[in-house]
Amino acid sequence: MTKKRKSHQAWSWVFMIVFIVLSIIDFRFGILGIICMTTPMILALRGSGKAHCSFYCPRGSLLGKFLKPISFHNNLPKWAKSNKVKNMLLFAMVSMLTIGMFHANREGFNLMKTGFTLFRFMTASLLVGIMMGIVFKPRTWCQVCPMGHGTAIIDKGLKGRKITKEKNLSQ
Repeated sequence: MTKKRKSHQAWSWVFMIVFIVLSIIDFRFGILGIICMTTPMILALRGSGKAHCSFYCPRGSLLGKFLKPISFHNNLPKWAKSNKVKNMLLFAMVSMLTIGMFHANREGFNLMKTGFTLFRFMTASLLVGIMMGIVFKPRTWCQVCPMGHGTAIIDKGLKGRKITKEKNLSQ
């Protein structure tokens, strides 16, 4: 019998609201965005795949909870869910974050500028997610989310290594 994992999706949206409010009060709180970006990767590297997306993601929780009444509930076009589009979005987001962090810290680490950069990055992706959730289904962002796609790539790589390792051991 497998133990069913409890989902925190019903209330994890609170973390996104707290992050935004604190970051508006003081940009240095934007540094907390690192938690939102590293947690999915850590879970994926530990073999949990996309568990963050399914059980914990505050952005997905917020989009699912608050956009249902105003969403048009359209399906995302099939081409937009392709790996090509997801790879381009992942590359664009990583590039934007890298450039932002470079500019924020080119004269040495600056907590205020780094926090603002992370806050701006997280807020921009949330706004895109909200727009997508209104035009399409509430959690449409989750279908193309760079973090979700990145964790899927990690999960696929880990499973591939495991299969190769098992195959080598059986020979």
